[in-house]
Amino acid sequence: MTPRPTMRHELLLKLASPAPVRWEIAAGLTPYPDALARMEAEAAAIAEGRAAELVWLVEHPPLYTAGTSARPQDLLMPERFPVCETGRGGQYTYHGPGQRVAYVMLDLRQRGADVRAFVAGLEQWLIDTLAQFNVTGERREDRVGVWVRRGGGREDKIAALGIRVRHGVSFHGVALNVDPDLAHFSGIVPCGVTQHGVTSLVDLGMPVSMADADLALKRCFQPLFGPLP
Repeated sequence: MTPRPTMRHELLLKLASPAPVRWEIAAGLTPYPDALARMEAEAAAIAEGRAAELVWLVEHPPLYTAGTSARPQDLLMPERFPVCETGRGGQYTYHGPGQRVAYVMLDLRQRGADVRAFVAGLEQWLIDTLAQFNVTGERREDRVGVWVRRGGGREDKIAALGIRVRHGVSFHGVALNVDPDLAHFSGIVPCGVTQHGVTSLVDLGMPVSMADADLALKRCFQPLFGPLP
């Protein structure tokens, strides 16, 4: 009997594209409004066929961002850091130094994938990346993101995701906690989840640098989404 394809194999069939995707790593800290402006411009250019797809890796100065489902009561310390409203899905999240944010601008029209498959692909990308450091990341049906078990029934979130699709092109993306200040998450209810915590690779005891994380992200992106230059 032929075994049923795994979710990962199904995503490989749905999401891969033969066209190279640009891969760019920003130096220093990128102000969030600048990132929004560039994403808007890049997504429009990709939709119009004027630019190749792009994955853009950044770090931001500390701030809280509000997705389209953000609830005012989940912003616990509005005076702590700047708060930016975004057009992505999801609720409140934190961005700051030590967190790798990957903005993923892909033309889903060319990939034969619906948005649900794309989100599953982003989750798989993060899970595969964590596996490079012997960390087991897991999905949860009742909450978005990638989670790790800490023992005693405790689970912590190590990566978040939130996207928007316009004219068939995705933007926004994922955030992987490499070594951010986890205390900064206390100013919000991250993604509306109160009964679980937040962790990072370094918090889990992995001496991972941002460069290490970037190499793992790049290595794990290509089997799922296609080649890079």
